[in-house]
Amino acid sequence: MKTVYFDNAATTSIRDHVIDKMSDVMKLNFGNPSSTHSYGRQSKSLIELSRKRIASYFNVSAAEIVFTSGGTEADNLVLRSAVRDLEVTEIITSKIEHHAILHAIDQLKKEYDIDVTYLDLDDYGDVDLLQLETLLQKDTKQLVTLMHINNEIGNILNLKKVAELCKANNALFHSDTVQSVGHYKLDLQEIPIDYLAASAHKFHGPKGVGFAFLRKNSGLRASIFGGEQERGLRAGTESIHNIVGMDEALAISYSHLDTERSHIKTIKSYFIKQLQSIFPDVKFNGQSGDLEKSTYTLVNVCLPIAAEKAGMLQFQLDLKGIACSKGSACQSGSSQSSHVLSEILDEIHLKRPSVRFSFSSFNTKEEVDYVIEVLKEFVEK
Repeated sequence: MKTVYFDNAATTSIRDHVIDKMSDVMKLNFGNPSSTHSYGRQSKSLIELSRKRIASYFNVSAAEIVFTSGGTEADNLVLRSAVRDLEVTEIITSKIEHHAILHAIDQLKKEYDIDVTYLDLDDYGDVDLLQLETLLQKDTKQLVTLMHINNEIGNILNLKKVAELCKANNALFHSDTVQSVGHYKLDLQEIPIDYLAASAHKFHGPKGVGFAFLRKNSGLRASIFGGEQERGLRAGTESIHNIVGMDEALAISYSHLDTERSHIKTIKSYFIKQLQSIFPDVKFNGQSGDLEKSTYTLVNVCLPIAAEKAGMLQFQLDLKGIACSKGSACQSGSSQSSHVLSEILDEIHLKRPSVRFSFSSFNTKEEVDYVIEVLKEFVEK
């Protein structure tokens, strides 16, 4: 059976070279980085070299990179410490953020009784930046958290504009950049953001590792306690092979960025045109159908399929060997509809099946053709 993997926003395959690099580290560099003997020093050296290299991609200092288990932990570290240790009393966000943000905020509201303000969204899911500017006039300690690229509909936030708004109004700014790191270059000297979160498995690296960027003198404190690893900000013996793997994956992603982006953008553009030619009534959710306003890595489509057939669509695609998603992978096992689409679609379109297809440099036009044929067959039944 032919198989097609169009769920790269959920996770990506690990590059062969990254696997080889990680395997070498697991075989040769097994010492505990906190040990003072040569085995430990060698491991520590690898970690710090990776930290320095990762920092260089963002034009920041190595001391501003803190390794975590992934984007969720990085998000939680920032939000929790900002409220607990920096005395933030209001968080400004949107209702279409990743659940790592929304659920963490819900918990913080229960524990600390903070104010939470959700920005208005237009029909495409873009946040109201004029409203944000007005909200920032308050004389309170505020944290703004808005994702750079939405993981379901692909909308791109003007990161620099929001960062400058926050800085001008003495508000802290955090962004979940899990869908953009490895796919977009971010110069954090040009973008005055305070904190960001990233995850290796979104750019062909290993699962279970990521990092937080914490601007120098951030004042944040640990949420996981134990040893003094990560300068006291994240206790626990470092996962050396994962950190080195993340570093290698990021290095490859950025060294091949222009070539791979061009290829993936071509795949997305071709997919959009093929869908439109066969299904004139297809709707692209959010900005995902716009090649300039959304990431080149995904498209989220609302298909003109009758409601009685909609429930079986993803099951049928899976039977045909096609991997895609009805929303974020974190909620795909749930019967609940996407919280993102629920905020921006009307009742008619919410009853129709929406599917996220997300691409990598390993995908081909031939795979697009196969998916289109399967969709056509299903719709015509």
